[in-house]
Amino acid sequence: MQLEILFEQANHILSFISTDFKRYLFHQIHWEARFIGIKGARGTGKTTLLLQWLKSLDLPITTAAYFSLDDLYFTKNTLKETAIAFMKGGGKILVLDEVHKYPNWSVELKNLHDFYPDLQIVFTSSSIVELSRQEGDLSRRALIYELTGLSFREFLYLKYKIELPTLSLSELIENPKSYQKQIPNSFRPLQYFPEYLATGFYPFTISEPLTAHQRINQMIRTIVEYDMAELPDFDIRNAKKLLQLVYVIAQQVPFKPNISELALKTGIHRNSLNNYLVFLERAALIHLLQPAGISTAILQKPEKIYLNNTNLMVALAQEKANIGTLRETFLLAMLKPFHNVAMPKAGDFLVNDTLTLEVGGKSKTDKQIADLPNAYVVKDQLEWPLGNQLPLWLFGMGY
Repeated sequence: MQLEILFEQANHILSFISTDFKRYLFHQIHWEARFIGIKGARGTGKTTLLLQWLKSLDLPITTAAYFSLDDLYFTKNTLKETAIAFMKGGGKILVLDEVHKYPNWSVELKNLHDFYPDLQIVFTSSSIVELSRQEGDLSRRALIYELTGLSFREFLYLKYKIELPTLSLSELIENPKSYQKQIPNSFRPLQYFPEYLATGFYPFTISEPLTAHQRINQMIRTIVEYDMAELPDFDIRNAKKLLQLVYVIAQQVPFKPNISELALKTGIHRNSLNNYLVFLERAALIHLLQPAGISTAILQKPEKIYLNNTNLMVALAQEKANIGTLRETFLLAMLKPFHNVAMPKAGDFLVNDTLTLEVGGKSKTDKQIADLPNAYVVKDQLEWPLGNQLPLWLFGMGY
């Protein structure tokens, strides 16, 4: 077993990693824990996050190592044998990337955790994988975190080195004026916001914006044709139909689904459609919006379907993306990973069962939500709060 090959590869990739910019999750993870899992959609930066932490430890690679389990090395060598050899050589910290690409990974990780208490394990897996349904049920053993795409705030720093403080949802609602005082007078958020909506959600598009939408389209195909194979309930022969489903949704978002019509357009049996929509949501390609008051534990037809983020929407739009839908998609992308969001009877979104938001442009009024408590109009093209009117871009400062 030639661990030196893996060590050499790890050293090489670490030499290219910059620690100048770290995603929001880096500062939230309890890195001292013995068993940590990081889930996330393809393209959100899980690998970079791992490597930045490993680099910050400043330890020899023989003590703290990075292995990617989709490496050809692991087609002939087992993870357990490799980890034991690593520990015998003085290894203490094992950072494992793409664990879901390795057969029987959950059981081997469980065994390593249970039988080798002096080994710290940090691993990444696809957001598609439900850890609680794996044979080893790692969700009961590991601290699990999930990484989403870039916020508007992170985009501003990564692309333009504009550093702004975070703004929680409660602070935004209760005292947005205090946040305004912390921002330089020269900062013009609307100067950068359209660029973020088009190409700012995925870290990999920042450096090459001209090819961003081509790469996003390639990423979608990879998720559906390659990553979906990890799902035990998914027939990979239906990958082409699932891609077609994504494109049908993209042309009609926000989409009020008619299951029979959708089944007819895609060739997917109507009994399988709800499951496939859930798969696409777990893959972070869409968001399913349920009506308020309905348990999310119940598998049912969603009230509306949105694409996961505005970059997907712009990349998949056959014509110019609808601005109204872009606004709603942005707001949902910023809120849904961290809050309970549902569709109310009046307004666009109900957040945490208490906050009603109506989204629109400059001319949007509060007519639809005038009689509701704790209700706000979220406006595009507005720089700073005005009464019960909140700027759309401010919701991108949450992380």
